[in-house]
Amino acid sequence: MSINLLSIGKSGLLAAQVGLATTGHNITNANVAGYSRQTVLQQNATPNQAGNGFIGTGTEVSQIKRVYDNFVAGQVRAAQAGTSSLDTYYKQISQIDNLMADPTAGLSPALQDFFKGVQDVSANPASVASRQALLSTADSLASRFQGLSARLSEIGNGVNSEITSNISVINSYASQIAKLNESIGNLAVGESNMPNDLLDQRDQLVNELNKYVKATVMPGDNNSLTVSIGNGQPLVVGVRPFQLVAAASLTDPTRVEVAYVTGTRTLVLPENALSGGSLGGLMEFRSGTLDRVQNSLGRVAVTLASTFNAQHKLGQDQNGALGTDFFNVAPPVIQADYRNNPTSTTAVSATVSDPTKLTTSDYGVRYDGTKFTVTRLSDGVKTDISPYPQTVPQTIDGVDFSVAGAAAEGDNFVVKPTVNGAFGFNVLVTDRAKIAAAAPISTSVPTSNTGNGKITPGSVDQNYLTPGNALAGPVTLTYAKGTNSLSGFPPTQAITVTTAGVPTTYPAGTASIPYTSGSEISFGGITLAISGTPGDLDKFSVAPNISGVGDNRNMALLGGLQTKNILDGGKATYQGAYAEAVSFVGNKTRETQINGLASMALLQQTEGQQQSISGVNLDEEAANLLRYQQAYQANGKVMQIAGTLFDVIIAIGR
Repeated sequence: MSINLLSIGKSGLLAAQVGLATTGHNITNANVAGYSRQTVLQQNATPNQAGNGFIGTGTEVSQIKRVYDNFVAGQVRAAQAGTSSLDTYYKQISQIDNLMADPTAGLSPALQDFFKGVQDVSANPASVASRQALLSTADSLASRFQGLSARLSEIGNGVNSEITSNISVINSYASQIAKLNESIGNLAVGESNMPNDLLDQRDQLVNELNKYVKATVMPGDNNSLTVSIGNGQPLVVGVRPFQLVAAASLTDPTRVEVAYVTGTRTLVLPENALSGGSLGGLMEFRSGTLDRVQNSLGRVAVTLASTFNAQHKLGQDQNGALGTDFFNVAPPVIQADYRNNPTSTTAVSATVSDPTKLTTSDYGVRYDGTKFTVTRLSDGVKTDISPYPQTVPQTIDGVDFSVAGAAAEGDNFVVKPTVNGAFGFNVLVTDRAKIAAAAPISTSVPTSNTGNGKITPGSVDQNYLTPGNALAGPVTLTYAKGTNSLSGFPPTQAITVTTAGVPTTYPAGTASIPYTSGSEISFGGITLAISGTPGDLDKFSVAPNISGVGDNRNMALLGGLQTKNILDGGKATYQGAYAEAVSFVGNKTRETQINGLASMALLQQTEGQQQSISGVNLDEEAANLLRYQQAYQANGKVMQIAGTLFDVIIAIGR
């Protein structure tokens, strides 16, 4: 009996000792990230059967249990991935927001200054100072476009570096998790005897991993965790980690993508394959904001350069020559997939034919074995190249697509119509005398006319630049009163008369056309109007402009481009299109900031919930210390009494 009592006291003493050690372990690790509170589970030892029943034999520690909730932990991981993604997105987009909205460094001031220079030349077309000032403001505008483009490229390079850095960290965490899987598998005994501290370390690593990429966790064999990312790509399976690598884009060697390594193969993942965490935030920012802003800025540059050039070439400079391109227009960028069949001779070309219809999207061109399909990458709208082989280019969103050569199935190309628009924007006219402020034609009415007929100064359009249409000498139109008609038009050119908005076209060689006062008359790219009541055989002259030094007609038309709705199919001005991009960035920045704050609040809430379950409460642990201390002392007293009883028995036997 005394010996059994001693054993009972000893079991209780040892159990209290384990409780004190566990409580002390909790207290000392209270501030360790990821530590989960541990508790001691006791159960009664197997009793001994006696004649009058079962006599207890004490207690034993059945398990040192980690207080942990898998469901809440999963919520914390998801909240962490979302918060990290939004935080990274916000840090990146804030750079663009500050850049584009800057009242001094943004594009708007440079645009306004440039068109002020255009207006000054329009007001003083012969002024050397005004012309030189226009060239200076044009250079400033080009520098602003190029500076903004360079800054966006720097941000893109920074994204590349951060993607590479994040991949290294993710690979490191994957290796550490795999090693802990191995250690836990070797040390665990069944489901109840687990190395709790190693489990905490592993779960904390998974939490840290979710700061970089959203990870899905599933239980695996031998108490391991299986970790997967993206669309189910395994990152850790048992004791084996898989690796990510930074790889060049399939079509752009300057763009870093995430690739997944499986054996000897390296698979470049789609940009939308990885979500959550800072890596997901970087990928989403680049594809959703940075690319769009670069294309938006480039679209404004390409449209401005193209439309300004088109009007400038319809003018006449101080040397009497037609205007030339004022700005350089950057061509579309065409990139081939490096996986294309080497036997393929496919050649894809693209030319901006109508800048007013340009979008901010890039385009994919792919051959499926029977036809080429152009896909607008911003919304997935597909257009087949038809007919194929082509006889003429096919126009999609203002871009002429041409495909030639012998194609192989799977041939893939990416066309970026405006990505380099801002970078390639520069001034081509350096001589102020070559600013085409004047119109290339002039009209006049001889003083010998007997009637009161008048002729407008006239204007020219793109058809005037067609070979053979430009005036080589004066054209004299003569009014015949008897037939109420005009004659003298160039015999090789058709004539269009527009009366009250209704056009009537007369074929080339028509001897005379009916006269209607105020009607627009167009031929060879020239448009004019004659009004009033001409006298019989009155003449109206249209001739090359030989005294255009003080003429501002073309410069006035160039100035009018500033307020003309040109972009988005005639719905937005240059300034309006840029303002839309600024507004998009501003709204997206604010949206990301608000969502980030909400996500942070959710993370704090879920972490608080997790801490309420798994966290160490020092007050509670202090109470446990007292409880286990009292148990220790009480069991010590049991052992002391058992010893005294044993001594009594020994004394009786003497």
